[in-house]
Amino acid sequence: MSRRGRFAPTPSGLLHIGNAFAALAAWLQIRQAGGGFVLRIEDIDKARSRPAFADQMLDDLHWLGLDWDEGPREGGPYAPYVQSAREPLYEEALEKLRLAGRLYPCYCSRSDLASLASAPHGLSSEGVAYPGVCRALTAEEREARGALKTPSQRFIMPQGKVEIDDGWRGPQSFEGSALGDFVVKRADGMFSYQLAVVVDDAAMGITDVLRGADLLDSTPRQLALYEALQLRAPAFSHIPLLADERGSRLSKRDKSLTLLSLKESGIASERLLGLLAALSGWIDRPEPVAAAELIPLFKPVRGETLIFGNDLRSWLFKQ
Repeated sequence: MSRRGRFAPTPSGLLHIGNAFAALAAWLQIRQAGGGFVLRIEDIDKARSRPAFADQMLDDLHWLGLDWDEGPREGGPYAPYVQSAREPLYEEALEKLRLAGRLYPCYCSRSDLASLASAPHGLSSEGVAYPGVCRALTAEEREARGALKTPSQRFIMPQGKVEIDDGWRGPQSFEGSALGDFVVKRADGMFSYQLAVVVDDAAMGITDVLRGADLLDSTPRQLALYEALQLRAPAFSHIPLLADERGSRLSKRDKSLTLLSLKESGIASERLLGLLAALSGWIDRPEPVAAAELIPLFKPVRGETLIFGNDLRSWLFKQ
């Protein structure tokens, strides 16, 4: 079976160098394996997503020297490659979960959920583990609450440990008590990231998911969805995040580190690639390099974070 990877950004802002590192690593992994690479725009959160950002992302990735075999503009056998156009598939998956008895309506308000702050904290990226308040409601109680509020839909998370063999970080274990039942469709009709990404990766035949370590905590929930939907899960790998010298994660807030800003400042993409390659240990020191030159040098990078310090920042901006 040919390997297939993907990069799936959210168009809620401009790509920054942390996004560039994730895209580069995912692209190098698949190109080294001789597989196919997919670009998908994850704009399921319509309130935050902007078409202009999506268009700029495509231009930025081309500037970086990355290509894709399927995706926006190119098309492909699994089109559309934009989540907002794939909602019927998510509804089908939701109905399958409903018929399997894996969903229940949740009537908790935001204030109700905020009051759970004193409860034991769940997964770091997911907040407090939902204690199952609405799971035990009777049919009469659900009918009464449903007359007052449209519910969200929660997925019943299996109990017990979830073991993951992460391709970059090795064996990972998650306690069932920290997982909690989670929302797969909000009361306002928006499908969750967890459901959409599982449905899309399975439908597109993705075999390898390489993404940032901030999404590691999402993996046990996604694996539970794969199992419940009887879909084949991909192999997961989570790469270190880029951080400044204080250990704070780089983000879209630093406008000088967006790919568009770097390009407009006259910085060559090969210079950024050389910096990322040196940070990763793929080359010995920062020096300009093309993306294709890194394919044979690619290898996993260990650790929680990679420090993008002032010395590297100075090198990047030195003309």
